[in-house]
Amino acid sequence: MPLAPPDSMDDCIYFTRRAGDGTIMAWVQRMPCPQCKKGRMGKPLKKNGKVDKKSPFYTCPSCNYQEQSQEHEAKLNLEIIYTCPKCSHQGETAVPYKRKLFQGVQSYIFACQKCNTIIPITKKMKDIKERGQKDEEPEPSLE
Repeated sequence: MPLAPPDSMDDCIYFTRRAGDGTIMAWVQRMPCPQCKKGRMGKPLKKNGKVDKKSPFYTCPSCNYQEQSQEHEAKLNLEIIYTCPKCSHQGETAVPYKRKLFQGVQSYIFACQKCNTIIPITKKMKDIKERGQKDEEPEPSLE
């Protein structure tokens, strides 16, 4: 069954669209409440109406049911539509919503279905270090 992109960002806990050598669109949809089955679980709102990203739990806006973040995030899947940067294969996959360490950077990791190249989705603005590469090269002195 082909993955359907979300209609609205309100339906997502996480969404990213990356372009470069290959393209990636990834999202995590909000789960329905396990208690009332009407509302969708999400982080609670602050008094100013914005989402409290640092909250240790997810809540249902309909019935105020609460679930710890770690328990809730273990049930979620990251859905991905991608174009492989190596073989240009277009595919889609789903992986657990859990970041793993990939070459020194926290990333969501999946493999191309055709060539099995490992493709990471890093946090924004994080560069992957090649093996044996140091952070910065010292500049030559002008003497």
